[in-house]
Amino acid sequence: MSGIIATPAAQRAIAALRAAHGPLMFVQSAGCCDGSSPMCFAAGELIVGAGDVLLGEIDDCPFYMDASHYHALNRPSLVLDVEPGAAGGFSLEAGEGLHFVARDNL
Repeated sequence: MSGIIATPAAQRAIAALRAAHGPLMFVQSAGCCDGSSPMCFAAGELIVGAGDVLLGEIDDCPFYMDASHYHALNRPSLVLDVEPGAAGGFSLEAGEGLHFVARDNL
């Protein structure tokens, strides 16, 4: 079972971004502020390593999380969604005026 699923709104955003940028990847680090939000990149734009866990894929886009964050959150299952507001850091926007967010899949 995948540790990540997406809402229909997030799936629409991913489809639009893939059409514009090609293959994508998501990374959620353990940083504070913007670093705690999922960030979307062109595939291969950010190098992941042994300190990252692959939670699963959304529409063929891998979603990685910092391993220490993953274990501290007790191996969460997440839902990727979008909300109004600009994307943080170097993340691609989820659409005009939207950014990606991740919530616990309770």
